Amino acid sequence: MLLPYLHKDLTEAGCDEAGRGCLAGPVFAAAVILPPDFACEELNDSKQLTEKQRENLRPLIEKEALAWAVGIVSPAEIDAINILNASFLAMHRALDQLTLRPQHLLIDGNRFKKYQDIPHTTIVKGDGKYLSIAAASILAKTHRDAYMLRLHEEFSHYDWKNNKGYPTVKHRQGIQQYGTTPHHRMSFTLLPREAQLSLAFE
Repeated sequence: MLLPYLHKDLTEAGCDEAGRGCLAGPVFAAAVILPPDFACEELNDSKQLTEKQRENLRPLIEKEALAWAVGIVSPAEIDAINILNASFLAMHRALDQLTLRPQHLLIDGNRFKKYQDIPHTTIVKGDGKYLSIAAASILAKTHRDAYMLRLHEEFSHYDWKNNKGYPTVKHRQGIQQYGTTPHHRMSFTLLPREAQLSLAFE
């Protein structure tokens, strides 16, 4: 059973990101403030849910939340500042857009860059422990998946409709055969070293 809050008397925003391990596409993050009495048995870490369950929960979260927002950091920005800092920046951008100012932040993971003067608590696997972080994980994931599906229509060689930019065999085969796009993260290892060597000698 997920917990509704860490501090009962504070307005808390849960934050999580999606797409950190991808080879292509932005990193997305969401910030969500849920009502103190919010209850939803289906709500869980987005990775524990099916795509259909996540898509069903998204409108419920967006309707019931006191405030929610999504932040995006582009592949070029990821290459410039690294993926860890990009994840923090995406969360900051989501928090910037909240229509209600939180008094405390619940952050999924073990590291975070302080946001303004708002205190925060980092929680390892927090998306499986707190409702607001789980809600943020679902919004970040579903918004990012929808974005990658739109990109797939233009760049179908990489199978993004199925892998959403993660390093699958089909995605890497597409990179090897067709090269990269402006949506690829050039600071990541896009191909295994063996494939890079074979390309260099072709």
